[in-house]
Amino acid sequence: MKSPKLAENNWKTIQNQVVDLVILPWGATEAHNYHLPYATDNYQVEAIAAESAGKANELGANVVVLPAIPFGVNTGQSDIKLTINLNPSTQTKILFDIVESLNRQGIHKLLIMNGHGGNDFKQIIREVNYHYADMLICSSSWFKLSERNDFFDIPGDHADEAETSLMMYLQPDLVLPLDEAGNGESRQFKVQALNENWAWAERQWSKISRDTGVGAPHLATAEKGKAFMEFLVERYSLFMLDLAQLELNDDIYE
Repeated sequence: MKSPKLAENNWKTIQNQVVDLVILPWGATEAHNYHLPYATDNYQVEAIAAESAGKANELGANVVVLPAIPFGVNTGQSDIKLTINLNPSTQTKILFDIVESLNRQGIHKLLIMNGHGGNDFKQIIREVNYHYADMLICSSSWFKLSERNDFFDIPGDHADEAETSLMMYLQPDLVLPLDEAGNGESRQFKVQALNENWAWAERQWSKISRDTGVGAPHLATAEKGKAFMEFLVERYSLFMLDLAQLELNDDIYE
């Protein structure tokens, strides 16, 4: 394959292609402050998946990247114009159908590359795996890597310095000037436990942020985005290589 993207290949190439691992990018369609496009999550996760898979293939893997699912769980943003919600139950049905296709074709390793904070695949994977015990299904969210904080100055989690920097590098033509961006200020819960990692409640987005951003974007640069992207590709390419080379017929634990 010249490209790891299935969408860019044809049957003449694919019919004899060994496939060790399939990548499913899964993003969202939602407002991202004033300055980033609605498809920010999709652009980011598709780029990370494709570039990482390409590098893994250069190292000897046979990784194929499926077209991205462009909608995610956005129940807390349902009142924001043209933010599109996909319920977790719908995600489950979609994943069932994709896994059934792969399993029927003898492809038993799938990595869901998650690009949206509202998506949480753990329980969905448990349910699907119960029915397809021969499948290794795993997921990863690039924005949860702790090293993210090494590249950026101001923490945030939506249309912040990190996402803005990545988009300035990946899709600069779609990013408005930063003087047009909102400040990304957000409100927190009055109950402190709900602002910590051990307790959780859904945030109602239009009540916590005026501009839909959470985290200031104004220190973002394309150079920061490039450096972080290079780190992500290095980390994920090795992860994909490990998964591709894993023999499921053997004991996968040590």
